[in-house]
Amino acid sequence: MAAVHQAALELLEDPGAEVTIPAVARRAGVNPVSVYRRWGTREGLLADVAITRLERDSPPVDTGSLRGDLIAWAQSAVEDLGTPLGHAFLHALVGSLPTTPEADAERSSHLLRRIVTIQEGIFDRAAARGEHVPAPEDVFDIVLAPLYLRVLWGAPQADPVVLVDRLLKLG
Repeated sequence: MAAVHQAALELLEDPGAEVTIPAVARRAGVNPVSVYRRWGTREGLLADVAITRLERDSPPVDTGSLRGDLIAWAQSAVEDLGTPLGHAFLHALVGSLPTTPEADAERSSHLLRRIVTIQEGIFDRAAARGEHVPAPEDVFDIVLAPLYLRVLWGAPQADPVVLVDRLLKLG
């Protein structure tokens, strides 16, 4: 699995490369049939690579405060999105998202896993310290959505500190 993920990421970094199952399999040194069996489609593979990349920052860093934890987490997203790979990966992932009920359900389950990561990794710690925490879904709406949308639209990146402060003013 790691070799296939790495091959997909390497192809995404290469502006002239086509990210297809056969190309990924060739680069990973595996049979394309194996890749099709495991992931089914290019979109399924990219979604799995995305989730693996997102989960690598779990658990989020503990800075001692909710605000500090959220800023560190958002800054990490900005840094990742600011790399050529992060930028290319986001564009490839969004461009390949299927719109079937099954794909929608799978994306919802991945989003739920991210919410659980935020809840367990950031908000539960903050609550244990006696801090008021907003709804985890608000992190996506107020902090992450602007970060990702700005990359997709080619706009200057938002300041994570400003976004986190907006989020915390809701509470």
